[in-house]
Amino acid sequence: MTKFSIILPDKITPGTATGHPAAMTAVLHVLAYFDIFRYPLTSAEIKQFAGMDIAEPVLADTLQTLTREGKIFRLLDCYSLQDNPLLVYQRRQGNERAKQLLQKAIRIGRFLYRFPFVSAVGISGSLSKNVADVNADIDFFIITRSNRLWTARTLMHLFKKLTFLTGHQHYYCMNYYVDEQALSLPDRNIFTAIEIKTLLPVSGEKSMQAFFMANQWANDWLPKCNWRPQTHPDKGSALLKRTLEWILGGKAGNKLNHFLWKITDRRWKKKEARKQHNKKGLPMGLVTGLHFAKSNAGDFQGKVLACYEQKVQML
Repeated sequence: MTKFSIILPDKITPGTATGHPAAMTAVLHVLAYFDIFRYPLTSAEIKQFAGMDIAEPVLADTLQTLTREGKIFRLLDCYSLQDNPLLVYQRRQGNERAKQLLQKAIRIGRFLYRFPFVSAVGISGSLSKNVADVNADIDFFIITRSNRLWTARTLMHLFKKLTFLTGHQHYYCMNYYVDEQALSLPDRNIFTAIEIKTLLPVSGEKSMQAFFMANQWANDWLPKCNWRPQTHPDKGSALLKRTLEWILGGKAGNKLNHFLWKITDRRWKKKEARKQHNKKGLPMGLVTGLHFAKSNAGDFQGKVLACYEQKVQML
């Protein structure tokens, strides 16, 4: 899942559920969000992604009531707004593909961490939510050293061009970069909160923890969804990485980083002006600043939030 402001009802705020109406609203809202992706949820996942802390007995009673009233449907061990058992079958297939792809993603993420000025790498997108379709990409969230984002990104994308020769470019989708001066994300909504809370750290544990600390606002949206830990210890910095960081450091490195930003920004603005599309048929887009770079193909985030708002209004 990568610019609207979604306003939830007043009762959907951090705290403990004090009544079933608030719990019902929270359950319907979380199911509405994941229904955009045709992804039914277990009761544990509903509790995890709900916009409030719902006690287990209240959640069980709420799910039973909503099911009895026909507002939601139980599909084996999952719940959905749609009475479509095929969704569970599709979910399980996606979960199995994600399980097989995850180890490859971790290996690639640890490799990307070896590039100069890369402080942390995390797996994002659908794979971080334990689901992958047949043609799934591997999406990465990258944190870089301060004032070196564009140097790091340029080197990494030069490498990515080589992966087109082997047809593996979809394994290296480095869609979102921030540097250590821009750890707090400006888009504070349900989409971004879920992306942050499901982000799977691969390397750079210290920098990733700093990122989580800078985005504590996500707890207001998902109070029962824990930050995910890094499962593999970081390796020492490679000699080549340290050498290139030394060569590209200092004031000259600052100027180079700024130059690469301007060059990239101009090139992408030309692509957008020409209305170029990527291989998936989506309009190409890149939102940039000196301290961040975010892919915006087809305004995916905006479309998800608009769809979510529409679904919420129809509940």
